[in-house]
Amino acid sequence: MSRFVLIPGAGGEASYWHRVVPLLEARGRQAIAVDLPGPDPAAGLPEYTEIVLAAIGDGRDHVIVAQSLGAFTAPVVCARAPARLLVLINAMIPIPGETPGAWFVNTGAEDARVSGAQAGGYAPDFTVEEYFLHDVPAEALAEGGPHGRPEADMVFGQPLPIDGWPDVPTRILAAADDRFFPVDFQRRVARTRLGRDVEVVPGGHLVALSRPVELTERLVGLLDSLPREDGGGTAA
Repeated sequence: MSRFVLIPGAGGEASYWHRVVPLLEARGRQAIAVDLPGPDPAAGLPEYTEIVLAAIGDGRDHVIVAQSLGAFTAPVVCARAPARLLVLINAMIPIPGETPGAWFVNTGAEDARVSGAQAGGYAPDFTVEEYFLHDVPAEALAEGGPHGRPEADMVFGQPLPIDGWPDVPTRILAAADDRFFPVDFQRRVARTRLGRDVEVVPGGHLVALSRPVELTERLVGLLDSLPREDGGGTAA
């Protein structure tokens, strides 16, 4: 049975995935949301990687799913443990040796965010409410407990410790209403860095909270579209 390993973004809260996990399980898939010590000033990419590897344990049939900053952990995990599929969602797609802090400058993320605000008619000054929670139902936040845990500075100065992208099928999902990483910006970064197109899904930056049903359907569909490991068509 395929196991979805869900890596959160900044803050590292496993509860970000609390609406997706039961939907995946209802579709007959195993799912584990990994909690990372985002606020810990002594923890960074190496610690995040070890935590994810410990959480997934043995086996080969893993689907590694990473949200936003989680894209700096996911390829390292895939380089060290067998995975069938890597899915990046509203992701900070890195290049080898890059730090998350440098990523924002190298990709022009801040200019893209401000330009998106000007085009979309919302405030260019960043607030969590305007850029992360604008399409998240209040009940989604209440159900999953506290959200918005801070991310310590440590991780933003640590380079991605791989020499090249792992040899794992990779899919990139970009939410149509993401205000933090506008979809056209995500499309440009994906093409430039991985030579791939994004697949657009409904929702904003925190799509697992705002549109869990649609996201779950897309994740299952991506897995089912892969060739079976025995060569007998697509996965069931």
